[in-house]
Amino acid sequence: MLILLAVVIGVLFATGVYLLFRRSTVRLIIGLALLGHAANLFLFTMGGIRPGIVPIVGAGPVEQMVDPVPQALILTAIVIGFGIQAFVLILSYRAHEEVGTDDLDQMKSTDVT
Repeated sequence: MLILLAVVIGVLFATGVYLLFRRSTVRLIIGLALLGHAANLFLFTMGGIRPGIVPIVGAGPVEQMVDPVPQALILTAIVIGFGIQAFVLILSYRAHEEVGTDDLDQMKSTDVT
């Protein structure tokens, strides 16, 4: 299970970084989202994966408990990630309206005619 998650995390990170280097703003946004999901999955695996065991004190032996702190961090990161993605989507939409393209190389000038 951990090997599969490590491979999925690696593929998500690699795909996210690849999309960050593309010239389209839509691909840049998708790359940022993939990097966020990969980081969340990485934090989740670092907290320990034990199926059927809840991260609540008193629910079982202490040796079998799952650390609840990474899960709380992931929930916070998901909310912050959605906020950033919404902001970047609106920013990209406005830039596309003003400039007329989503190619980052053609958006070099900050002056709008």
